Amino acid sequence: MLKVGLTGGIGSGKTFVAEIMKRHGFPVFDADSEAKKLYANPDVIAEVKQMFGESVFVEGNIDFGQLAKAVFNSPELLQKLNDFIHPLVRQNFIKWAEEQNSEVAVMESAIVFESDLQKMFDKIIVVDAPEEVRVERIKTRNPNWSESEIRRRIASQMPQSEKCALADFVIINDGKSELESQILKIKTLL
Repeated sequence: MLKVGLTGGIGSGKTFVAEIMKRHGFPVFDADSEAKKLYANPDVIAEVKQMFGESVFVEGNIDFGQLAKAVFNSPELLQKLNDFIHPLVRQNFIKWAEEQNSEVAVMESAIVFESDLQKMFDKIIVVDAPEEVRVERIKTRNPNWSESEIRRRIASQMPQSEKCALADFVIINDGKSELESQILKIKTLL
């Protein structure tokens, strides 16, 4: 089975691309959704409480807004949290991929390179979009975020140019380029 990483920075449109890939028969594992599910696990809750204390909890549940503020203002805390969560997500992906009846299994994750996950994939696809397009998409999706917060989140990830240089395939999602044809071309090359 070919394992493929689908990545791109926040606002690049990788989730939209993943939905199109699903329509074309690609099984897609959403790493962000799977990570969020892990936060309901009592062992994970205990570890987050140990790392961050009660400040990221409301009525015993993780407050993802507070957790995001804590980690996006501290690269060290973000790394510590990622070092804990990412191996769990990786294990879940491997198990999930083995259960798929397909020659290809795709993991969608914004931080493939930042998390050093690229080693587990046979191919990497990067979804790319100009930064201004990304900022506008993020504003639409998160109208309560300031532009400085959006740009800080973009800056916390590896630059798109570096991701594209490391990719096996790049899908241009600038709002003008036709996505379906790009995906179908990649499908023939996998």
